[in-house]
Amino acid sequence: MITADYRSRDVWLPPLAAILVVLALGAGGEPVREALRYDAAAIHAGQWWRLLTANWVHMGWWHLFLNEVGIVVLVLLCPERLPWPVWARRLLLIGTGMCVCLYFFVPRVQWYVGMSGLIHGLFVLGLVPLVRRRDFIAAVCLAYLVGKIGWEMVAGVPISDEKAIGGSVLVESHLYGVLSALAYGAVFRAFSGNETFRFLQKDKAAA
Repeated sequence: MITADYRSRDVWLPPLAAILVVLALGAGGEPVREALRYDAAAIHAGQWWRLLTANWVHMGWWHLFLNEVGIVVLVLLCPERLPWPVWARRLLLIGTGMCVCLYFFVPRVQWYVGMSGLIHGLFVLGLVPLVRRRDFIAAVCLAYLVGKIGWEMVAGVPISDEKAIGGSVLVESHLYGVLSALAYGAVFRAFSGNETFRFLQKDKAAA
């Protein structure tokens, strides 16, 4: 991992690209949402791509806006100068891992949209390396994240949150997003910084 100033253009370009993709899909309205959302019956019938795309569509513009704010806060708290391939791999594998967990472990869920589970996972990947470097603010944020998920699993989410997004909040998506991020971090050594350095070393060798 390479930390950087949050004002750096390189820090913002990949997450802004993700935001633009979400906005474009949101502009597609209900047909796009129906085609890309997590749908257990459709996945069982062979439409496996929904495991990849469910995170990128939303219930409405307010739901979309809240998730985009989450991405902005992520960059402000955990600015990293990550290569595009690393960003793409994180988005793909954490989001897909979360959806796969829903499919196998939460069979009551018939459909799902939204990026909150994926964003929870991205926060873990961003905060843990900072905590390892004794960053107090990061430690407080990580403790809050863990406590929030624990509270949600026991007590659920506030009714006001569900009214705001226009539907139920699937708390399991937050849990499985974090677990997918932990698995990702272990496999790709994201918490030690080697994940990014491998890409940089390949670039230097090619040069």
